[in-house]
Amino acid sequence: MSKKTPWFDTHSEAPMLAEYARKLDSFVEVVADGRVDVAELEAQEARVVALMKEVEPLLSPEAHEKVTQLLCEVTAYDLMNTLHMAHASRPKTKFRG
Repeated sequence: MSKKTPWFDTHSEAPMLAEYARKLDSFVEVVADGRVDVAELEAQEARVVALMKEVEPLLSPEAHEKVTQLLCEVTAYDLMNTLHMAHASRPKTKFRG
């Protein structure tokens, strides 16, 4: 039986997924040049879809509903975080022409 990768830091209980994601070869290669193009984004989407198709049949109906909820919450968090970072990077002063 394989060992489970922990989802939380044992000391702080902080989620570890973003840290793991930053270490993925696919992520490191894409962000090396400081930008993400459409082809790279589409390739990441294809990896996500392939894994979802692989995992979905392994789940009981109850686990499927919980994993669906988890994926939706993670996606919402990522979208909110992106919006927050975009807003935080805007200039703080107004143009006074």
